[in-house]
Parts: sequence; C-alpha cells; structure tokens
Amino acid sequence: MTLLSTLSAGVLFGLALAAPPGPMNAVIAEESVLRGWTAGFRAGLGAMTADAVFLGLALLGVVAAIEEMPTLQSVMVGVGGLLMLYFAYGAARGAQESFRAAETPGDEDSRGFSKAFILALTNPYQILFWVTAGTALLTPGTVDVLSYASEALAGLVVVETGSPVLLAGLFGGIGVWITGFPATLTAARQRMESLAPAIAYGSAVVLAGFGVYFLADALFL
Repeated sequence: MTLLSTLSAGVLFGLALAAPPGPMNAVIAEESVLRGWTAGFRAGLGAMTADAVFLGLALLGVVAAIEEMPTLQSVMVGVGGLLMLYFAYGAARGAQESFRAAETPGDEDSRGFSKAFILALTNPYQILFWVTAGTALLTPGTVDVLSYASEALAGLVVVETGSPVLLAGLFGGIGVWITGFPATLTAARQRMESLAPAIAYGSAVVLAGFGVYFLADALFL
C-alpha cells in the first residue's frame, strides 16, 4: 500500500511540475503545432532532462547552495529572461510560415530539445521547485497524507520521501505530460490548420511575458 501511495504521489508531483502554463509548455506547444508530435515530445524531453540535472545537483547539495547566492540567482534569472525574449521572437517568426513546410526531421527537432533544455536550466520556477519541494522529496522520511485531515484516516496513505519509487513516479508523471500534451495539440492541429499560427503567436506572447518579468525580477532580486 505504501509503495502504491508513494508511486502515485510521485506521479502527481510530476504532473504538478510539468502541467502548469509557462515558458516550457509554450515551447512544447510551439514545436508540436509547427513541427509535429515528435518535435513537441523532444522539447518536453529537453525540459525533463533539465529536471534530471537539477535532481543530480540537489543530491550533491548544489541546488540548496544556489539559494544562498543572490547574485548568482539574479544572473540566472536575467539570462533566462533574455533567452525567453529571443525564443519569443523565433516563435512569432515561425508562426508566419506554414507549419507543414516547417515539418523537417532532424535539425528542427534537435533545436526544440536544446531550446527547452537551456530555458529549463535558467527557469527560476524550476530552480525554486528543486530548492524547496524537490529537496523535501529527497529527504528520507514518511508523510502520512490523510492524517492531517482526520486521525481516523491515519496510515491509509503513507508516502515515503527519499524513495526511488517516489522519484520514478515524479519522472513518470512528467513523461505522461510531455507525451500527451504534444499528442493533443498535434491531433487538434491536424483538424484545424489555423490553430498552428495561433498557438505559435500565443507561445511567443507567453515567452515574451515571462522574459520581461524575469528581466525585471533579476534587476531587483
């Protein structure tokens, strides 16, 4: 029972990390509608690979150390903001082209992976997750989830933090999202071609908005 609870909690954490609207999903959406499911999935893999890097850094204690370096945090946020503005320009430019003409294998897919990977490494929200919740997930212990609601429910749902099962569930949840989200967008795109430029422009707006926000935040961090 504890094993199942831990795995389920990991999946939920993974979905909670991957699903909210933001720059990563803007990149995945852009790649999916302009270049197809494979490109969207590879962009998602780029973001998930960054999470794996953060996991390794958290295990080494580096992520927690970044929290004590405000200047480094400011530089990372500023770089992330500039990158998001740059990619916003690319998304807006790509929206002016036919998505079918843009469907070319190899280089475009690889660029989506590297784009998402680089953005994720400089994404303050992802860094914040691993500094806070991510670090807590890696600390060995147990959490009796339902005991907070009622003593009668104590022991029914127990999650083991610091467990490989929890981490497997976490990345499994991210995997579910980066597989299903591009598939949904691609299916919709195939039925309505006008959706592609609309989502690409929307992605550009999201990226530009986060870029400006992060640059402003970097100046006052």
